[in-house]
Amino acid sequence: MNLDIRQAVKRNLVNASNIDVLNTINDAMGITEEKVLPGLGVLFEVYWKSASDEEKNRIAMSIANSMRQ
Repeated sequence: MNLDIRQAVKRNLVNASNIDVLNTINDAMGITEEKVLPGLGVLFEVYWKSASDEEKNRIAMSIANSMRQ
């Protein structure tokens, strides 16, 4: 069985509100199983593709700073 995680995540969030997306992210982060990580990666990829260079730099800096803590 060939499961396309990207398409499954996108399909599940078609027409989702910002609250739906927020709840999806919070729920996934509350699960200790690593199987949800690819889905979060898909959400990040969707965001990243539409982000400006300024946003990308801000996010990269924020992640780098968080990793140092």
